[in-house]
Amino acid sequence: MTHTIPPTRRRLLLAAAVGAALPATAPAQSDWPGARPIALIVPYTAGGSVDVNARLIATRLGERLGQSVVIENLSGAGGAIGVAKAVNAAPDGYTLVVGPDSAITIGRLVNPSAFRFDPLKDLAPVGLLNTAPMVLVARPGLGVRSYADFVQQAKARPGQYNYATSGVGTVLQLAMELLKQRSGVFVTHVPYRGGAQIVTDLMGEQIDLAMLVSTSAIPHVNGKRLLALGLTGSQRLQALPQVPTFAEMPGLGGYEMLSWTGIFAPAQTPPAVVDRLNRELNAVLQEDAVRAKLIEQGALPGSGTPAAFGRFVQIEYERNRKIVHSAHIKE
Repeated sequence: MTHTIPPTRRRLLLAAAVGAALPATAPAQSDWPGARPIALIVPYTAGGSVDVNARLIATRLGERLGQSVVIENLSGAGGAIGVAKAVNAAPDGYTLVVGPDSAITIGRLVNPSAFRFDPLKDLAPVGLLNTAPMVLVARPGLGVRSYADFVQQAKARPGQYNYATSGVGTVLQLAMELLKQRSGVFVTHVPYRGGAQIVTDLMGEQIDLAMLVSTSAIPHVNGKRLLALGLTGSQRLQALPQVPTFAEMPGLGGYEMLSWTGIFAPAQTPPAVVDRLNRELNAVLQEDAVRAKLIEQGALPGSGTPAAFGRFVQIEYERNRKIVHSAHIKE
């Protein structure tokens, strides 16, 4: 018996068959309900490392998406104000935030009154922008040649040395606190509001040590103005080949902490939008000019799926939670 398929039904079946046969392509512009600028929130002031990296990818990301991407600097409360705006934004793909490690996986642990939201639940991971090791640097007149020299001095004079970071509850502080635990030394934390003043005070012999992001440390170490004692990453930096990693040192095998930034959207952002953003971000990070700039700063371009980035963030949070509790870190 022969059945006649109505014309409308035939067209639908034909469209489905053709769609199944075609190779997968990036979603069309209609992933977004209209064409207006995408706001990329940077939860810190302009000019810092997070802002610089955001601007590095914003223009190219906008070109690939066919929409402009506009940087919005919204600083305050250790990044909480800017991240909160993204958390509370409509989940339509028009608001994103550059989430640094400190604001995403540490802030709520040390300052819950400012972080009244849960970044791990209230944001959708889009993709990893970059990772970078940190560098422990010493003032020129400290009188040490290596980290081993410093540990020997610090154990002989407990509590007499200090170290600076850009604030309480930053990944810089956690990296140093973990290093102190592993090395068995007591060094006092001196929080600053930014990296520029730290470098000035180090060169002026007003503080002993500082944990700096690689971007801030590289020019001063290579210029012989500061002494680098070690890197927190698992591999040496192309820009600082002479500086060993802490993992290379006796008793510190397996030590590794990285500074990182990633792109996040509000929770409940449609998966198609998140996936499109992820693909375009990964493509931008593979461009020669972008990769070269990141590597020059001592950073590595990110990659991977939103799901993989989400797992990475969860692992970072669990590690940071243990350090915060064991070191009794509070804002």
